[in-house]
Amino acid sequence: MGPRVLIVEDEEPLTLLLRYNLEAEGYEVDCVGRGDEAEVRLREQVPDLVLLDWMLPGLSGIELCRRIRIRPETERMPIIMLTARGEEGDRIRGLSTGADDYIVKPFSVPELLARVRALLRRAKPAHIATLLTAGDVELDRETHRVRRAGKELHLGPTEFRLLEFLMTSPGRVFTREHLLNAVWGHDVYIDERTVDVHVGRLRKAIRMPDRPDPIRTVRGTGYSFDETFARDGQG
Repeated sequence: MGPRVLIVEDEEPLTLLLRYNLEAEGYEVDCVGRGDEAEVRLREQVPDLVLLDWMLPGLSGIELCRRIRIRPETERMPIIMLTARGEEGDRIRGLSTGADDYIVKPFSVPELLARVRALLRRAKPAHIATLLTAGDVELDRETHRVRRAGKELHLGPTEFRLLEFLMTSPGRVFTREHLLNAVWGHDVYIDERTVDVHVGRLRKAIRMPDRPDPIRTVRGTGYSFDETFARDGQG
């Protein structure tokens, strides 16, 4: 079971987007839409990290953050505050109240996922893998290096993020829209054909003679990192 993340957010579309992307990364996700409900949930079970909206019905995120820090059971639990309030004074208030990080809406999903990983790596290092391995492909999240069959490959930053995302869930098929949101961010307006272009570049970068293509195209749907390619290709 992956790290547990509690999303406290009353905007349903954003909640769905966050849940979808976090679950794709292997996290166990729970969601509540009110601050008072979140306080009850936190007394029932302490997650590994909380994504906390500032403006909430029932109990504000800033007050909930303060109460979380008072309780011994949750005083060290990582909190990322999500808010549309981007002024310096608001950021200082949020961090002073006890938030470990502060992200202003709208934000990049890949950046948020990176910050979640960074906080969990510090708080619970055993939970976050820095090395992803599938078949003969190895991706190091810390050094941003990729190797295949022991040979170092050279990927552009977008191709690296694309491969990283696909390798977090080998065998799972992702639509082009999902890949756009996860790799480029839901606030970036680009054509879905951009995904095809970068998948093509990724394939070219990781292609090796006499070895199968680990990227599988699912016609009419999208792409996946085929978790069986190594066995099938070496039989």
